[in-house]
Amino acid sequence: MSTDPRTQATPDETFDVIVIGGGPVGENAADRASRTGLSVAVVEAELVGGECSYWACMPSKALLRPGAALAAARAVPGIEASPVLDPAPILARRDEMVSHWDDSGQVQWLDGAGISLVRGLGRLVGSRLVEVSPEDPDADVDDLPETRLLAARHAVIVATGSVPVLPDTPGLAETDPWSSREATSVQDVPTSIVILGGGVVGVEMATAFHDLGSEVTLLSRGHLLGRSEPFAGEAVAAGLKGIGVDVRLGVSVTGATSLPDGGARLTYDGPQGKGSVAAAQVLVATGRVPRTMDLGVDVVGLEPGKALAVDDQMEVQGVDGGWLFACGDVTGRAATTHQGKYEGRVVGDVVAARFGRTTPEEAAAAGAGGEPPEPWSRYAATADHGARTQVVFSRPEVASVGLTEAEARKAGIAVKAVSYRLGSVSGAVLVAEGYEGTAQIVVDTDRQVIVGATFVGPDAAEMLHAATIAIVGQVPLARLWHAVPAYPTISEVWLRLLETCGL
Repeated sequence: MSTDPRTQATPDETFDVIVIGGGPVGENAADRASRTGLSVAVVEAELVGGECSYWACMPSKALLRPGAALAAARAVPGIEASPVLDPAPILARRDEMVSHWDDSGQVQWLDGAGISLVRGLGRLVGSRLVEVSPEDPDADVDDLPETRLLAARHAVIVATGSVPVLPDTPGLAETDPWSSREATSVQDVPTSIVILGGGVVGVEMATAFHDLGSEVTLLSRGHLLGRSEPFAGEAVAAGLKGIGVDVRLGVSVTGATSLPDGGARLTYDGPQGKGSVAAAQVLVATGRVPRTMDLGVDVVGLEPGKALAVDDQMEVQGVDGGWLFACGDVTGRAATTHQGKYEGRVVGDVVAARFGRTTPEEAAAAGAGGEPPEPWSRYAATADHGARTQVVFSRPEVASVGLTEAEARKAGIAVKAVSYRLGSVSGAVLVAEGYEGTAQIVVDTDRQVIVGATFVGPDAAEMLHAATIAIVGQVPLARLWHAVPAYPTISEVWLRLLETCGL
């Protein structure tokens, strides 16, 4: 039994459910958990609404949209499009989209839903016990909240997300590099920027800062978008180079030095040998890790800094008692806001059914009796395994769902990849002169269903959900043949893909 005096103290407050993390994932979990009469508290040290609302999804897309709109206009004959974007109104619109970093609207939503907000850093200190302390306990501010001890009668749900990784490259930390937060909340656009990393953040921010007028260099150790189909990364690399971004692939950064007049110089080893690049600002976009370092997971036998392994009901594995759950980036299952919100809805429903005012049948369906819920039920995050969706808002856009061809083969599935040029579809020709893009589906040849799909091209994101439905519904190709696409739309590519499959 723990001898930590905090576990023996009388809690300041007790709730049925405590959610640590007030981002969109935690908000969804809290909302669903409260629907059967359970009292729910959300613990958040920063802005309610989290990373997506203020520093990721919303501000980044606000920065990217003007350039995409201008590119679309330029591709249509007869439209006079200005060759230069004005950063000031773009940044002003971004500020509006993030509510000027004011979370009062999100707080009102929590209040309206009957969910209690507890400000501060939450960490586990025992079974069903959460200590909430000031975000900065060393700050000399009179109105900082005092440390409080909260108890959960039934469940604690962790939704603390992830944090960026700073490589241990010599000298890099001393250059005061940006993470994605500083990039998306930029107030003064740098004259030049060098971006480390060829993933989603890297390519999106390379596009956005080029649009805002920066001279952009992108350094990547491998190909761009390495977890996507190879043709997607190749298309994005060509798109970045086409707008003037200096893309250098296969390079490993070896050192960084601050420059006397500001900015930094990075040295690297590349395919052609050693090289260097200088810029007014460095942006590190080399990945993120689950935020469990300061969560107190060691008190329940888990390793700080590691993802919280969960089952499909989002119950954390390796913790006795069935009280600890997690959802979103902190689980390491899927690092997108929409997939995390999906997991939040699942875990909220599981907790509500197991511990709230429900029937024995509903509780059993949520796994209360020990039997796992049925796949594809509201109590199982089945889509995490084969129907995850993602959109990269680069130019061209990359939209994908399910497995890549390589992932499917690694999983032992007999597949064939079928692709078609989007520019050959009548709807694409009408959208833009010289429309370039590719659609690919990955077909399970034994079951004759689609297990993966990738679309690359202008506005490709809007084509994704049809593929998502086909994969989640496991719709046979012979039945998809009867889903007649309207003419002339880009979605007519579905007919061409099925024809290429032999239907």
